[in-house]
Amino acid sequence: MAKPMGWLARLPDEGALSAAVQQLRAQGWTRLQVFSPYPIEGLAEALGHRSRWSGPVILLVALGAAGAAFAMQWYSAVIDYPFVVGGKPFGHWAPFALVTFAMGLLGTVLAAIIGMLAGNHLPQPYHPAFDVPDFADASDDGFFLLLAADDPQAGDEPAVHQALEAAGARIVAEVPT
Repeated sequence: MAKPMGWLARLPDEGALSAAVQQLRAQGWTRLQVFSPYPIEGLAEALGHRSRWSGPVILLVALGAAGAAFAMQWYSAVIDYPFVVGGKPFGHWAPFALVTFAMGLLGTVLAAIIGMLAGNHLPQPYHPAFDVPDFADASDDGFFLLLAADDPQAGDEPAVHQALEAAGARIVAEVPT
């Protein structure tokens, strides 16, 4: 029989899910995933997720987009086709400010959206947990915790079942690969 992808535990409510995550993390489990019909405050931190890279990356993309927009306008107005507008000297920054700002803003928004999608592993049209029949309730009223089989703590199946049941799981199902 093939090794499962992991074990899916159904918990009664969000409090039990948060407590289970904290208990399992304290025991050394690291490869945990949670599924809930709505966001639960503090759960991302309990899972060990920290977003340290998004702010600096978004800033760099925004500055790059704004710099590229300014450079393109400056090159076209000063080098490629010099043309005096309103008596201003070549390369004056004022005519370029609006497009530079707009492109910097566009770069910010695109970097944030792409970073959010990548950080959330989206789009993900299929997940092995979809094959567990009870998992259909995850978007309605179900609170699920997935323990990955490749977790360093995962040993034999009875030990995993025991850890999940001790954490408050009502139902534990094997997730096929």
